[in-house]
Amino acid sequence: MRVAILNAGRGWHTDELERALRARGHEPQLLPMQALAARIGGAPRLAAGSAALEGCDAVLPRIIPRGSLEQIIFRVDALHWLEELGIAIVNPAGAIEKTVDKFYTSALLERAGIKTPRTVVAERMDAAMAAFAEMGDVIVKPLFGSNGRGMVRVSDEEIAYRVFKALELERGVYYVQQALPHPGRDVRAFVVGERVVAAAWRTADRWLTNVARGGRTEKAILSPEWAALSLRAARAVDAEYAGVDLLPSTNGELFVLEVNGIPGWRGLQATTELDVADAIVQHVEGVVGRHR
Repeated sequence: MRVAILNAGRGWHTDELERALRARGHEPQLLPMQALAARIGGAPRLAAGSAALEGCDAVLPRIIPRGSLEQIIFRVDALHWLEELGIAIVNPAGAIEKTVDKFYTSALLERAGIKTPRTVVAERMDAAMAAFAEMGDVIVKPLFGSNGRGMVRVSDEEIAYRVFKALELERGVYYVQQALPHPGRDVRAFVVGERVVAAAWRTADRWLTNVARGGRTEKAILSPEWAALSLRAARAVDAEYAGVDLLPSTNGELFVLEVNGIPGWRGLQATTELDVADAIVQHVEGVVGRHR
């Protein structure tokens, strides 16, 4: 297979995917997402720099880089176009749209009957303050974002006002989620296709457990019920592979916090002997086979 890995630059995850692809006899090509260019009229053509993408068997988007609304829409639309040309996109453009937007993810989890924390999403500051007054202890998250960046926990009215006022000045969207009582750790389950290939407990000295923000990992063995919930969450957003964040609360309930459609697995890999990148590549082979 000829496989394009779309990224904003080389990193650990692209290196791992490139290694796994070459080990299975495939031809990887690392290309910058920001270099996408489409030609319409005559033969359809979409390239990243000088590399034509319509000749690829598969495309793996590893990031949707920050940019203007027009830039982001173009990048995702380009993935949709490649799908229409018969190229396997993993994850599909629709799954990326559903998971890059936390509001959309939360709504889809709720529709699928999956427990997720109470959440209010609004553009007006008074709606955000009302949500805080109702819930009392909340996590304020950027609508778009990953690795825990930009997340703030608020349990004081004055601090809530300041946080929401700063977002108002940025003309942001308020994503206000109830902070749940929990035992100080959560689980990242890594779903590939129809199985959870690995899972890890994430712990930290504060409420934020993301590995990119200093969280620690240890191997987790999921019960059949937890594994089934992880698969349901991935299916709810139509992801071929995903990182599903599970939070057991102190009252025994299990919540899905987020589903990441462009997931990292560096911390997870340290807890398992399974080659996560190889598992992804094997699944891509199956997706390509379905497209032929």
